[in-house]
Amino acid sequence: MAGTFSKIYYHIAFSTKGRANFITKPIRDELYKYICGIIKNEQGFVYSIGGMEDHIHLLCSLPTTKSISEMMKRIKGHSSKWICSKSDTLSNFKWQAGFGLFTVSHSQIANVKQYIDSQHAHHQKMTFQDEFRFLLNKHNVDFEEQYIWK
Repeated sequence: MAGTFSKIYYHIAFSTKGRANFITKPIRDELYKYICGIIKNEQGFVYSIGGMEDHIHLLCSLPTTKSISEMMKRIKGHSSKWICSKSDTLSNFKWQAGFGLFTVSHSQIANVKQYIDSQHAHHQKMTFQDEFRFLLNKHNVDFEEQYIWK
């Protein structure tokens, strides 16, 4: 075959270190645009981005030429530096180590977009920790509780 052809959709979730509420309204939209720019510059595409003050959800496609870990290192590393540069109050910002990554079938794109878009309503009923456990269980991911929140 002469080329590589793929369309893999990822639902990615990651949080701030200690789930600190750093992603406030004043920087949220700019941060989302910045993260979208990082992914676009790497030849990926963001279909939806959203979250709360302590975490982010992405629905995206990533390039096949780079590993998921490499892409997440770039996304989190570049965005962390950007956030720290915004003000003295954000200079200690860090993302939590690790992330959740789940594949999404094409038929479920609209549902995942809606899920990401309704984060504020969703989190009136459920914490990020409960949501993350739900996602892990829904996707049959084995995990040990003591290692999730480091």
